[in-house]
Amino acid sequence: MSDKKSLDVTILGKQYRIGCEADHEEALLNAARLLDGRMKEIRTSGKVVGTERIAVMAALNLANDLLSNENTSADAASAANKRVRHLRERIEIALNDSAQLEL
Repeated sequence: MSDKKSLDVTILGKQYRIGCEADHEEALLNAARLLDGRMKEIRTSGKVVGTERIAVMAALNLANDLLSNENTSADAASAANKRVRHLRERIEIALNDSAQLEL
């Protein structure tokens, strides 16, 4: 069982105290750094004004990235499954041909 901890993270110049499991510290810090970086990029672009709007845009961008990665992973898994089925069929044909030659 993990211990609860509180970590201070800084996002867009503002400090937040976040609770997390002790063994998830590094992941939380990495997530905060990623979010801070995305929010700074959005703020620097000058197209979005206001911390709340910047946060929403960063969240939407991160969610889009996540969904795109999931779709890419699903496509890769589907292609791999198709390839495995094709190879299995070829192996079965080869084994059947070999068995017929032995007769």
